[in-house]
Amino acid sequence: MSFSNVFLIQITVTVLFSIVASIYDVKRGFVPDLLNYLLIAFGLFSNLILTFFTGNVKFILASFISMVITYAITYLLWKLHLWGGGDVKLFTSIATVIPFGVNLDFLDIFPLMSFYPFTFSVIVNSILVSFPFLVVFTTRRILKNNSVRHNADLLINIFNYESLRLLIRTTLNKTVKVKDLKEGMIVNDYSFNDEHICELISDLDKNLKVYKSHDDDFKYYFKSQSAGGITMEDVMLLKVMCAQNFILDTVYVKLGFPFAPSIMLGLLIALSYGDLMMLITKNLVLVV
Repeated sequence: MSFSNVFLIQITVTVLFSIVASIYDVKRGFVPDLLNYLLIAFGLFSNLILTFFTGNVKFILASFISMVITYAITYLLWKLHLWGGGDVKLFTSIATVIPFGVNLDFLDIFPLMSFYPFTFSVIVNSILVSFPFLVVFTTRRILKNNSVRHNADLLINIFNYESLRLLIRTTLNKTVKVKDLKEGMIVNDYSFNDEHICELISDLDKNLKVYKSHDDDFKYYFKSQSAGGITMEDVMLLKVMCAQNFILDTVYVKLGFPFAPSIMLGLLIALSYGDLMMLITKNLVLVV
C-alpha cells in the first residue's frame, strides 16, 4: 500500500469538506453538525486503516489525541467568544483526519511546520487570515445597509458615538421575530425593566445573560454571552416570555461572521506553505 496515496486521500477529503462547510457558513450562517461528524468518522476510520496495515498504533492514537486536544483548546476559545460551535467541530474534524504535519515527496510539499500539532497551525493561520475576510464582510454589510444609503451623514460622522452606535446596530444586527428564533443565533441587547425576566433568565442559566443598563429608560438588558449563540432552552424561554407578553415579538440578532472560509484558507496555507506564524518568525530572525 502506498501511504502517500492514503495521505493524499485524507487531504483531498478534508479540503473538500472544508469547502462545503465554507459554502454553508456563507450562505446559511452555520456549519452542519452532520458534515463535521462525517469528517470525524472518516478521520478515525482512515487512520485506523493505516494502523491496521502498518501494525503501528501511532496513527489511530495520534488521530484520537489530536481530536481531543483540539476540541479542548477550541472549546476554550469558543467560551472566550472567538468563534461559534460549528467552527469548534470543524477544527476538531480536521484534527482527526490530519493529526501530523504533511510531507508528500511526490507533490514536493515541504511546508514549514511548527513545533505544535498540525491543527494548531491551521488555527493560527485561520486567525491571521480572518482579518481580510472580516474587513470585506463588514464593508459589504455597510454598503448594503439601507440606513447608510439614505443617510450619508452616518458615514461622514462615523466617529460620532451615536452615529457609530446606529451604524453598528443596523449593519451587524438584524431584527428577527421571536417565533423564528433558532438555536445558535446570537441575541443582542434587548432592553427591559421587568424584574421577573431577570429571574427567569437567571434560573435557566444557559447562553442568555442579564446585564444592568446604563440607559435612563431601562434598568436591564439581556443578550447572548458567547459566540455559540442561544440554546434550544433559551429559544423556548424567549418564546414563552413572548407569548406571555413579557417581551416584544421581535429581538435583535447579531449577524455572525462566517469563519469557516478562514478555516479553509488556513488549512490550505498549512498544507502548502506551513505555519504562518513560524514563517513570519523565521523571516524576522533572518532580517534581524
